[in-house]
Amino acid sequence: MTQATAPSRATGVEMTHRQILEALSGLLLGMFVAILSSTVVSNALPRIITELRGGQSAYTWVVTSTLLATTATTPIWGKLADLTSKKILVQLSLAIFVLGSVLAGLSQSTEQLIACRVLQGVGAGGLTALAQVIMATMIAPRERGRYSGYLGAVMALGTIGGPLIGGVIVDTSWLGWRWCFYVGVPFAIAALVVLQKTLHLPVVRRQVKIDWWGATLITAAVSLLLIWVTLAGDRYDWLSWQTAVMVTGAVVLGVLAVRVENRASEPMIPPRLFRNRTITLAVVASIAVGVGMFGASVFLGQYFQISRGESPTMSGLMTMPMILGLLVSSVVVGRIITRTGRWKRYLVAGSALLTAGFALMGTIRYDTPYWHLAIYMALIGLGLGMTMQNLVLAVQNTVSTHELGAASSVVAFFRSLGGAVGVSVLGAVLGHRVKDYIADGLTALGIPATGSGSGGVLPNVHTLPGPIRVVVESAYGHGAGDIFLAAAPFGLIALIAVIFIKEIPLRRHTGDAVTDTVVQESAVAAGGGAAVVRTGTDR
Repeated sequence: MTQATAPSRATGVEMTHRQILEALSGLLLGMFVAILSSTVVSNALPRIITELRGGQSAYTWVVTSTLLATTATTPIWGKLADLTSKKILVQLSLAIFVLGSVLAGLSQSTEQLIACRVLQGVGAGGLTALAQVIMATMIAPRERGRYSGYLGAVMALGTIGGPLIGGVIVDTSWLGWRWCFYVGVPFAIAALVVLQKTLHLPVVRRQVKIDWWGATLITAAVSLLLIWVTLAGDRYDWLSWQTAVMVTGAVVLGVLAVRVENRASEPMIPPRLFRNRTITLAVVASIAVGVGMFGASVFLGQYFQISRGESPTMSGLMTMPMILGLLVSSVVVGRIITRTGRWKRYLVAGSALLTAGFALMGTIRYDTPYWHLAIYMALIGLGLGMTMQNLVLAVQNTVSTHELGAASSVVAFFRSLGGAVGVSVLGAVLGHRVKDYIADGLTALGIPATGSGSGGVLPNVHTLPGPIRVVVESAYGHGAGDIFLAAAPFGLIALIAVIFIKEIPLRRHTGDAVTDTVVQESAVAAGGGAAVVRTGTDR
């Protein structure tokens, strides 16, 4: 039972600041586990792919597979959150994530690793959607900025600690890269225990209807496009019969998905939400932020290790300006929003900083002075801290209580979708650009260019002869600059979208859950619906 409960318009319980922090403690620990388990791999990935004899395509798909699974399952978790116990769901998602992590550590090939990362993505989809939904259930929009700052701090801590821990693990011979996947297990067990003891939420249960057809069609359409982008130009030409079949198939699947969603009684992505201007613009901005956030930054570890010859540990240290920028902006801006109730200006400023940071990172090469890189990465971090959580906040402030799960998961869905597309597309761009730059560099040295390309094994620059090493470092450095430059227009799209979002004053209550429940119960009593409604509290 919750402590000192009193009915309110919010959740049926009135919670003090201390009680909210206690309730959020397990959730924040779970988020830390998910983020740590994801980022701990980032700087280890070049070493992992090299040891498993994978190439640039495998590197891309190890990341893309997780994002795609997260994308596909986020709406399902969000819908379930509107229909059943959020506490059980978040515990289940955490358990799935841990299972995927352990299996990933046992992988013997890149194919096995990619499959296990899919399972991790399913769990991450739950944690991503449910964290926002649970916060929205307990905390009024006006106060949510303060607690979103805590969430941002935890994200930043996991993002800072992950690469550093991963680098140390990979650089420690008696541990090895497999421990990158095992390291989060103790934290996950602790999170499950804390969640059981501290998270107590009112439960409104209805008959669960999941739009499996819609979820399947959406996932299939996106997957087909990503497979096409990854393989085109390497396994077959961009203009080929394979391209025609895959693109046509993706379009047909997309059309069928829209048709199914319009007819489904409980659609994965409710089309009615897009009649809300704020949600539509926030989705556009979320896609753009996702492309930039995942699509470009995921290759930073590869840039530092291949282009600059740094160790995994040092690579983690060198990315800290971006993470510190994220930490500072998310905490400080969250508190300012809580105090003032104004949020749009920070979305605009964050999108502008994101665009500027990507554009400046587009100028990097293998020998760019580090202090330049530090400034550029700090701008990106500041921009991400101002935009990610506040896009969700803007959407949650415009919907009714019973749609919080669906609305929150829609934003997370499209951000993950943007990330999956970004990683796949920019990874393909990087592979092709690196192939061309290496070929040009080797030709200048009078060496025939063979075996270099997006599908080739990632090089270990420390084993290459001096002149060839410079060619490879230069190629990967120039290629990294190209993908950041390609990400800059997406930051601009996000900026344009948030400019047109109308600022609605943040509500000082979480909604009218009690009223909603009464209406639902009355409707059932009158025979007005097939839903089965039971209210209670998570134990």
